[in-house]
Amino acid sequence: MTIGKYLCWKDEHGDVFRPVSLTGTELLNDRTLNKSTAFTYEERKAFQLNGLLPPRVQTFRDQLDRVYDGFRNASTDIEKYLFLRSLQDRNETLFYALLSRHVEEMTPIIYTPTVGKACQEFSHRYQKARGLYVTEDNVNQMGGMARQFGGKEIKIIVVTDSQGILGIGDQGVGGMGIPIGKLSLYTLGAGIHPAHCLPIVLDVGTDNQNLLNDPMYLGTPRLRMRGEEYKRFIKRFVKQVTCHFPNAILQWEDFSKSNAFDNLSDYENILPSFNDDIQGTGSVVLAGILGACKIKQEKLSDQTYVVYGAGAGGIGVAHQIYAGLLKEGSTHQAAKDKIFVLDSHGLVFEDREGLDEYKKFYAKPRSIAEGWKTGTANKVTLIELINHHPITVLLGTSGVGGAFKAEHVQKMMEYSACPTIFPLSNPTANCEADPDDLYHWSDGQAIIATGSPFTNVRYQGREFRIGQGNNVFIFPGVGLASIVSNCPKVTLGMFTTASYALAGCVSEKDLEKRCVYPRIQDLRTVSSVVAKVILEDIRANDPTSCLHGRSIEEELARHMWEPVYIPYRRV
Repeated sequence: MTIGKYLCWKDEHGDVFRPVSLTGTELLNDRTLNKSTAFTYEERKAFQLNGLLPPRVQTFRDQLDRVYDGFRNASTDIEKYLFLRSLQDRNETLFYALLSRHVEEMTPIIYTPTVGKACQEFSHRYQKARGLYVTEDNVNQMGGMARQFGGKEIKIIVVTDSQGILGIGDQGVGGMGIPIGKLSLYTLGAGIHPAHCLPIVLDVGTDNQNLLNDPMYLGTPRLRMRGEEYKRFIKRFVKQVTCHFPNAILQWEDFSKSNAFDNLSDYENILPSFNDDIQGTGSVVLAGILGACKIKQEKLSDQTYVVYGAGAGGIGVAHQIYAGLLKEGSTHQAAKDKIFVLDSHGLVFEDREGLDEYKKFYAKPRSIAEGWKTGTANKVTLIELINHHPITVLLGTSGVGGAFKAEHVQKMMEYSACPTIFPLSNPTANCEADPDDLYHWSDGQAIIATGSPFTNVRYQGREFRIGQGNNVFIFPGVGLASIVSNCPKVTLGMFTTASYALAGCVSEKDLEKRCVYPRIQDLRTVSSVVAKVILEDIRANDPTSCLHGRSIEEELARHMWEPVYIPYRRV
């Protein structure tokens, strides 16, 4: 019989084993099968490994101790990143077992903030092939490329065109670090086997002149595709995905603002897909706001919101707050009136010339600022808005480091004894405010969360743990639920459900300390809860769902891989 989703069997005695056909160096070079020095004497004999490994057999515990020592001995974060990537390329079971034991220490290394530097230095530090590099020349050959990955067995694809990498912009082909990192978190959090995960970078050129001038740059040395050329390429890519990876959920990642919204709206009904920068960010931020409302014993509708930064993440946050307000009974107009969006030109007004389409829903009539004193005609800055309107929730998605000032916080204190302030931009240098400053400016009363990891803050004898509004609390559970439910579309409602599920994972003890997110070390538990609640909602509301008559807990357990060694038998 099959145990789990990845080729484990039980024999007539009830012993679990894995049938394997590879031998010798082919087996050692297969990162999903390699056990390295932990191959038993019996397995070494059966699989022709004698003499290919040091003689002594190590236990899994021995290996974990050895690789953890190697990690700790790396002197910089980028060296630690490269050490872990090298381990991942050799032995994925050991890699994920190590991560699962040191989640809080290693998550910032395999993903933000360290992955940003890894993307910048990708061409100079390239080590080993992983994933697909899709170009204009090979996009129609994805059928042959898919056969290298067992196309029908791919369950999750993360794809980027590298134009909007974190807070550092266009990284060309170096953006591959993002899909690799995201998929590592899918496996770590949701237990999706690494063999079912596929990172893809769309190499459509780069406008980063430093990369184009670099003789070591590994991408196509051309300016970035735009307009209709770009749209035709994306259409060809999506067609290939639906044909050759028919069972996959596709996650769009780190696309530029307009392309992020266009790709999502153009293809969300063609293949099950979502944009983590839009929907994942929105969902995790709504969860944090729900936690803040619990602390204040208020409702979403009691708040007035500013989203400072109108990129994909900012508008995604606005969308999810809007959905949360509707869920709690607000009318469409009342929900919209509660949300103010600012970009680099100030408050977004309806009559602004050349206003981006994706910003129009939250644009305000010019009349709301009638009589306001502003420093520049036809422009309302953040402080001018806060001076004239009772803002209680301030959310930073701008990528502008230090944008939030003492005057913003102190004015908000006039409207709320406990203002909610989330400087969410990453990496850390782009964070809109340092949490330590926010606590001092608010006399320790603000409810604070960040997008990047920060150490605890001590203020007036109290210690505050800074909750991290990290999308990793959302997308693994959503992806897992999408796989288990075999959903034809990943909906906004699934992300709203995920927000409430995540908010429910925050302990009363943390809420008492004004922390609105769980610890990263609880990622596996959180992802399971998020997936479970989404699946329960699907089963309750979709009469055609495949989940009827099935145990959701058993289905989740069947899909979630554990990084442990299983005995091999040769076939």
